[in-house]
Amino acid sequence: QVQLVESGGGLVQAGGSLRLSCKTSTGPFRIYRLAWFRQAPGKEREFVAGINQIGHRTDYVDSVKGRFAISTDNALNTLYLQMNLLQPDDTAVYYCAAARRFAVILAEDYEYWGQGTQVTVSS
Repeated sequence: QVQLVESGGGLVQAGGSLRLSCKTSTGPFRIYRLAWFRQAPGKEREFVAGINQIGHRTDYVDSVKGRFAISTDNALNTLYLQMNLLQPDDTAVYYCAAARRFAVILAEDYEYWGQGTQVTVSS
């Protein structure tokens, strides 16, 4: 069974930084892609950043390019999202997700999800 457990959310002022972590346990399942999504109140779940497990290709939504960085530590089975220059529009619940295909960015293409961690950015 695949398990994803996020941590690291919190309250931060605009311009500040946070690092989210996602501890992954994939069991016998082959996971090819890990990603971060976010969902703000009243909005649809949005792709934020993704990374392929082979080749480490990364993708970002335009609104976070240059501010956020996704990475993995395979020895620790952990996915990270370093978030810098945070803005109030970044306020959302952030979800870690895993897929059995490469390079996918739609939520429907991810089979496994964490429980989410709240990020709140005050102005």
